[in-house]
Amino acid sequence: MKSPSHCEVTEDYGIRQWDSRAGCEVRQILDRVADKWSLLVIALLEHRVLRFSELSRAIGGISQRMLTVTLRHLERDGIVKRTVHPVVPPRVDYELTPMGVTLHKTIQALVDWTEAHQDAIGAARADYDVRLGSDVLTDR
Repeated sequence: MKSPSHCEVTEDYGIRQWDSRAGCEVRQILDRVADKWSLLVIALLEHRVLRFSELSRAIGGISQRMLTVTLRHLERDGIVKRTVHPVVPPRVDYELTPMGVTLHKTIQALVDWTEAHQDAIGAARADYDVRLGSDVLTDR
C-alpha cells in the first residue's frame, strides 16, 4: 500500500513534478539523502559494517548529535540497518540495507561525474569570478 503522500512516477519529468505537488515526499527524501552527512555515511558504509565510533572518526567534523540524527533518519527511511548486540558495553553496528546499496550506486555515479568535470567546473568558476571582478561568491 502506498502512503497518502506517495507521488506517482510520470513520463513527463520536470522539476515541478516533485517540488509542487501537494503532499509529495520526493523533495523531502531528496533533501535527506543528498545532505552532506548522509552522503558521507552512505559512502562509508559501502561493503562494510561500522560502529558509531568508527563512523564518527571516519567522518571527522560531525558532532555526535548530528551523526545520531543522520543515522536515525537513514534508518527510518530504510537506507541503513542498525543492529544492537546484547553485550556489555552495548555494541551497535550500522550497514546499508539492499535499498541503501542501490542508493550508493546512484551517489557513486554523481561522484564520478563530479570527478570527471572538476577541472572544467574550476575553470568556469574562475572565469565567472574574473567577469564579476571579485571572488565574493566562491565557497573556499
